[in-house]
Amino acid sequence: MPSHRAEAPASQHSTPVPMTNLVVHGGTPLRGRIIPSANKNAVLPVLCATLLTCEPLRLLGVPDITDVRKILEIFRTLGSDVKMDHATGTLELHHHATVFDCKNHRLPEEMRSSIMLVPPLLARFGVARLEDNVKGCTLGVREIDPHVDVFRRFGSEVERAEGSLIVRRANGALLPNDHWLDYASVTTTENFVLCAAAAHGTSTLTNAASEPHVQEFCRFMAMMGVRIEGMGTSRLTVHGGSKLSGGEFRFDEDFHEITTFLALGAITGGDVIVRNSAPETFPLLDRTFEKFGVKITHEDGWSRATCTGPLKVQTPFTSNVLTKVEAAPWPYFPVDLLPIFIALGVRAQGNAMFWNKVYDGALGWTGELSKFGAHVFSSDPHRLITFGGNPLTPAVVESPYIIRVAIALFMVAASIEGRSEIRNATPIRRAHPNFVENLRSLGVQVEWTSEE
Repeated sequence: MPSHRAEAPASQHSTPVPMTNLVVHGGTPLRGRIIPSANKNAVLPVLCATLLTCEPLRLLGVPDITDVRKILEIFRTLGSDVKMDHATGTLELHHHATVFDCKNHRLPEEMRSSIMLVPPLLARFGVARLEDNVKGCTLGVREIDPHVDVFRRFGSEVERAEGSLIVRRANGALLPNDHWLDYASVTTTENFVLCAAAAHGTSTLTNAASEPHVQEFCRFMAMMGVRIEGMGTSRLTVHGGSKLSGGEFRFDEDFHEITTFLALGAITGGDVIVRNSAPETFPLLDRTFEKFGVKITHEDGWSRATCTGPLKVQTPFTSNVLTKVEAAPWPYFPVDLLPIFIALGVRAQGNAMFWNKVYDGALGWTGELSKFGAHVFSSDPHRLITFGGNPLTPAVVESPYIIRVAIALFMVAASIEGRSEIRNATPIRRAHPNFVENLRSLGVQVEWTSEE
C-alpha cells in the first residue's frame, strides 16, 4: 500500500466565490447609533510614514479594510514586526529590521497610496520601485507627474523600467526645497511632507492640500518629532532631518463615513445618530444638508440628521438659479462626498446642480440612476442636474470602481421599497469595515452575494 494519500481531483476542491454584490430590501427607515471607523485617507499615509522611524509605534483605531491589509503585508515581506488586532483596531509596528530590495520587492498594486511608500524608502534605502499600474478608484485621469516633480525637487532621479518606475536618491541625501503645487493634491502634499521630514533643512510647500485627513497625517508626523508650521492651511513649512521617535497615535472618526450614515438616515426617513469627535469640520457639510431639507445637529460628541417631512430642495434667494453643490479641494465641499448628495438630490423634491471641479468624467456613473426611474441630466463632464421627487422602483445597477458611488447607489436602493442589487460594490470594503453589519444594526435587510 502506498504510504501517501492520493490528491483529490481538482473538481473536488472548492474555491470561495468572491462576494461582490450588495442585495438590499429597501423601504425601511434606518434607526440607531453608529460608531464610524477611521478615515482610510488618513490611515494609509500614516502607515507609509511609519517607515521613517526605527522606533516602535502603536496605532489605535486602525480599520480592517483591504488597503490596510495590503500595506501590512508588504511590511511583513520587508521584515518589519507587525502585530495587528483587528478586533480592537490596535496595530503595533516596529521597522527596526526592515530591508528593501528594488529588484525583488514590489509595492502593493491597484492602490493609489502605494506612491507614499516612495519617500520613506528613499530616506532609508536610497531607492524605491513603483509599479506602473498603481491606481485607486476610477476617477478619471490621475497623473503621477506632480509626485515625480516632488521627488526630483528633493534631489531624486526617476527612471522608467519595464512595468515600473525606479526612484533613487541622487546625492546621498534628500535636499530641502520650496515648491508650489499646480493644484492642491492630497497625496502630493503628503509626499512632500514625507520627503521634507527626511531632508536636512527647511522646506516650504505652497498650495498645499488642507483636508481633515491631511491635518491628521500632519499631527502624526508631529507626534514622531517633525516640526510642521501651517497645518490646516495652504502653506506648509517643514523642518526636517531630525531623528524620528515612536509613540502612540489614535485616529479620528472618518468624516466621510459620518456623513454617509447621516445621509442614509435622511434618505430613508429614519433617525441615525453618529459618533463625531470633530464637529468643527462640519459647518459647510451641515449647510449642504440643509439645501435638501435635512437639519444636522451636533451634541455631546454625536451628530444627528432630522427631516420635517419629505426631502425637498430648498429654493435659492436668487430665484432664477439652481441650488448648487460645488465640489473642489478643501475647504470647498469634499468631492468624494458628491455622489452621496446626488443620491439625496434624486430623492428630494425639486431640482439641483452638482459640480465636480476636480475629476474629468467622474459623473459617468449617474446613468445607472435611470434604472431606478430617476431623472438626471449631464450638462457636461463636470456638471449634473437632478430632477428629483419622481416615483422610483427597485433595480439592478452596476457600480464603477468608486467607493462612494457604490454607496450612493445603495442609498437610493435603500430608500425604495423592494429588492435591489448593486453589482461590483466591493470598493466599499476599501474604506468602510463592517459596512453591512452596521447597516443591519440600523434595521436594513442587506447582504453580500456573488455573481453566481
